Amino acid sequence: MCGHICVCLSGGSEEPDPGEDQRGEGDASTATEEQSDSQAEDRAKDKPMPDAEGERVPGEGEEEEDTDSVDGSGLYSLNEEGDSEVEDDEEEEEQEEEDEQAMDVWLGAELRDLGKPSWRAVPSLRLREIGRGSHQFVRRVCGARGLVQRLELQGRLERHTGCVNTLHFNPSGTRLASGSDDLRVVVWDWARRRAELEFDSGHKSNVFQAKFLPHSGDSTLAMCARDGQIRVAELSAMQRCKNTKRVAQHKGAAHKLALEPDSPCCFLSAGEDAVVFGIDLRLDRPANKLVVVKEGDKKVGLYTIFVNPVNTHHFAVGGRDQYVRIYDQRKINENVNNGVLKKFCPSHLVSSESKTNITCLLYSHDGTELLTSYNDEDIYLFDSSYSDGADYCRRYKGHRNNATVKGVNFYGPSSEFVISGSDCGHIYLWDKVSARIVQFMEGDRGGVVNCLEPHPHLPGLATSGLDHDVKLWAPTAENPTGLKGLKDVMKKNKRERDEDTVRHGDQYDTQLLWFLMRHMRNRRSQRVSGTHHNTVRGVYARARPICDFWIRF
Repeated sequence: MCGHICVCLSGGSEEPDPGEDQRGEGDASTATEEQSDSQAEDRAKDKPMPDAEGERVPGEGEEEEDTDSVDGSGLYSLNEEGDSEVEDDEEEEEQEEEDEQAMDVWLGAELRDLGKPSWRAVPSLRLREIGRGSHQFVRRVCGARGLVQRLELQGRLERHTGCVNTLHFNPSGTRLASGSDDLRVVVWDWARRRAELEFDSGHKSNVFQAKFLPHSGDSTLAMCARDGQIRVAELSAMQRCKNTKRVAQHKGAAHKLALEPDSPCCFLSAGEDAVVFGIDLRLDRPANKLVVVKEGDKKVGLYTIFVNPVNTHHFAVGGRDQYVRIYDQRKINENVNNGVLKKFCPSHLVSSESKTNITCLLYSHDGTELLTSYNDEDIYLFDSSYSDGADYCRRYKGHRNNATVKGVNFYGPSSEFVISGSDCGHIYLWDKVSARIVQFMEGDRGGVVNCLEPHPHLPGLATSGLDHDVKLWAPTAENPTGLKGLKDVMKKNKRERDEDTVRHGDQYDTQLLWFLMRHMRNRRSQRVSGTHHNTVRGVYARARPICDFWIRF
C-alpha cells in the first residue's frame, strides 16, 4: 500500500516503453528542445484549475492531500491511537489522584495533630515538692505523651546468634529475659548492659517465649518453642541454671504462654494443635487439657493467649481464624458453644471468606479492654465487657503485619498507648483514645520488629526482631520526634498489603506446609525406612503445587 502511494505522488510519470522509437546522437539538441517544450505544455495541461469558489481541484494523476498523514507524504499517522494514549494517560493520572486522595483520607485520623499534652513536667514537679499528687507522679510520667514523643535508642544488648523472639521483664523491672532462634535464653542486667546468666533452653527448635513466673523470686522461667514443648527452668541465686524440664507437649508449635498475675506456679499455654493446657507446677502431672478450640467441627490452631489480670478465671485466645474467644476456666463445656463464653470479631471480617489470622492479643491493665493484632490487617480494640459478637471500639492502622507472627502491646501504666512493630522495620505508637500516631521510630535493620516489652515501672521499653540484638529505648531526646517520613512509609505499607491481598487472595493450607517442613527437618534424625520414604514422598506430592505457586511469586 505504501509503495503504491509513493509511486502515485512522484508525478505520475512512467518509464518509456522499450519498443518506442529512439533518436540518434546527432538530433540530441533538437530532441532536448522538443522534449522541454512538450513537458512545458504537459505541465500547463496538467495544472489544476480552481473551481467556482476558488478551491483547488486535483488534476489527473494527482492524489488528494492525505489529511490523515503526518506531513502529507502519504505515510499514515497514529493520530487516533495517539489521542487514545493521551486519554489513557489522563485517565491514569486522574485515577492516581483519586487513589492518593483516598489514601490521604485513609491515613487522616492517624496523622492529625493531637494538640497540647494534658501533663506538663514543671507544674507536676512543683506539686510534687509540696506533697501534692506525689503518689501519682510516676504513673503520670510513664503515661505522658510528651515523654513518649521523646523516645530514642539508648543502647543494644548483644549476645544471641539468632533472631530474638521474646522479651520479658521480671516484676521489679531489674532483669530482662530474652529467647532466640539459637535455642538459648539470656537473663540481662539491662541497666549495666551485661548478661547475668545464659543457658541452653533444652528446646529443639526456635524459642518463642520465656517468662519470669510472678512471686517466684526470679527463680523460675517458663518457656515455649516451635517444637511444641513447654519447659520450666530453675535458676539459682548463684546466677546459673540448675536444670530445665518439660512439663507439657503440644502436637504443634507453641507460640505463647499466659501467666496468672498472682501465681508462682500456675500458667497457661496455647499451641497450633488448638489445645490450651493449664499447668500447675505443684502437681506430679502438671499439664491439664482445658479446651480444644474449635469453630464448628474444625480445630483452630492458636498463636496467642492471655489471662485477664483482674478476673484470672477468664482467658482469651486467638489464632488461625478471625475470632477472639474468651473462656471461663470454671465452666468450660465443649458441648455448649464449644465452651466459648464470648466471641469478638470486627464486623467486616466476619465473612467466612476472610483468611485473616490473629497473631497477638492481650488485656489492658484493668482487664476491661482487649487489644488484637491481625495478620495483614489492622489492630483492633474491643471492650471485654460487651456482649458476645460485639464490634470493635478503636482501630489502629498504618503498620504492616505480614512477614512474621507479630506482637502488639499496651504502653503506659494505665494502657494509655498502643505499640506495635512492623514489617517495614519501624515501631509505631498510637494514642489509645484518638487512634493517632504519636511516635514512629526505626527499630530493626533486618526489616521486621516482632517483640515490644514496656518496662513495668519506668518510661522506656525493650524491642527485638530479625536483628540478633535487643534494643533499649528511653525518653531522652531533647525535642519530640517530628514523624519524618511517616506518611510515605504508611502509604507503602498500605499499597503492599493491597497488592498481596490481590495476589494471594486464594490462600493455601499452611498446615500441610508445616507438616512437610517437620518431616524434612526430622528426616535426618529418623531411621530411614521404606515407610518413612513413602510418607515423605506422598506429602511432597501433595504440597508441590503449593510450593510451586509460592516460588512463582
